[in-house]
Amino acid sequence: MSTLLLVVGVVVGIAYIYRHVVVKGKRYTSKTKLDGKTVIVTGSNTGIGKTTAIDLAKRGARVILACRSVQRGEAALEEVKRESGSNQVVFMPLDLGSLKSVCSFAETFLKSELRLDILINNAGIYLQGRTEDELGMMFGVNHIGHFLLTNLLLDRLKECEPSRVVSLSSVAHNFGTINFDCLNTHKALGLGTSFMEVLQIYSDSKLCNVLFTHELAKRLQGTKVTCYCLHP
Repeated sequence: MSTLLLVVGVVVGIAYIYRHVVVKGKRYTSKTKLDGKTVIVTGSNTGIGKTTAIDLAKRGARVILACRSVQRGEAALEEVKRESGSNQVVFMPLDLGSLKSVCSFAETFLKSELRLDILINNAGIYLQGRTEDELGMMFGVNHIGHFLLTNLLLDRLKECEPSRVVSLSSVAHNFGTINFDCLNTHKALGLGTSFMEVLQIYSDSKLCNVLFTHELAKRLQGTKVTCYCLHP
């Protein structure tokens, strides 16, 4: 009985340490204000994106909620305004699974907004299928949509430097591989049906996020536009 209690105690102790050190991590306590700054957060109608938008709005930033669903985007707009107490929050429709939508969003944003200080490429999916442009769904949304969006807005980011690009990847990128021949020939970066195949495709798309961030950072050396990717 005492051995069992010891084992249970050790397991609970390890679980507690894992949660508070690895999963929960340290809490961000900076009181930095962002008055006068404009931020785009993709996929900000739910989850991490919405929480990020609320915090940025509380800090005084003008926040653009870039979301696919108009209904959910408008609902999130009201919630972010209410939770942050800020009226400097705007919803603009953006479907990262449609290159046409990405171009339209960028055009509308550049015409209506004078600044872009932070671009947060937050949106991501774990879903099979193909995009409007016949790309693999996860490859198209998780990587290509953000790749195009970032490049279309890059000049504005440079104009407003110091500025930054933040892309949400995943620890799953460690399991990703990229078949560049497949990428060039079929555009899908893999399509599958089994659990392991779908997980592999997701991991591949997250590796694309990391590689894109590294390459973009190289190309922006000498500017004051900095690039970051992270596991949330």
